[in-house]
Amino acid sequence: MTNTEVPRAAADAAARGLAVEFIPREGSGPPAGGLVGGVRIAKTVVVQLGSEFVFVIAPLAAQFSWPKLRALLGVNRVSLPDADAAFAATGYERGTISPLGASTPWPVYIDQGLIGARIALGSGSHEFAALVDAAEFVTAYGATVADLSAR
Repeated sequence: MTNTEVPRAAADAAARGLAVEFIPREGSGPPAGGLVGGVRIAKTVVVQLGSEFVFVIAPLAAQFSWPKLRALLGVNRVSLPDADAAFAATGYERGTISPLGASTPWPVYIDQGLIGARIALGSGSHEFAALVDAAEFVTAYGATVADLSAR
């Protein structure tokens, strides 16, 4: 692994006691059904609340509910930052954003549907994904588990 972002994510996970496996990303599009080899693929979205941000982790194959997220956060308005603001907030480019090794440890919210699964997250690198146990991730990052599904 020559990418400098993967060691940053690995060091952060290790400091939190989280076991993580980095695997090469394959292909250019999302996998069918949001699964690869029995691993749930998750998307990490950085969401802006004024001058603050949060990470939202949801299944790749599902939409998360903006109204549920706003209610959980106790706010009326949240937004997606532009690419430059997302990079400034996380230290990562879009498509690689992850709480693992992010430049600022923003609060993390994860959809309850991912708990109990092994999930693939961004690693800060376009070349690698990070595989973690979702429940262990929640513990390591102090994530809030909630129903964020748009169903």
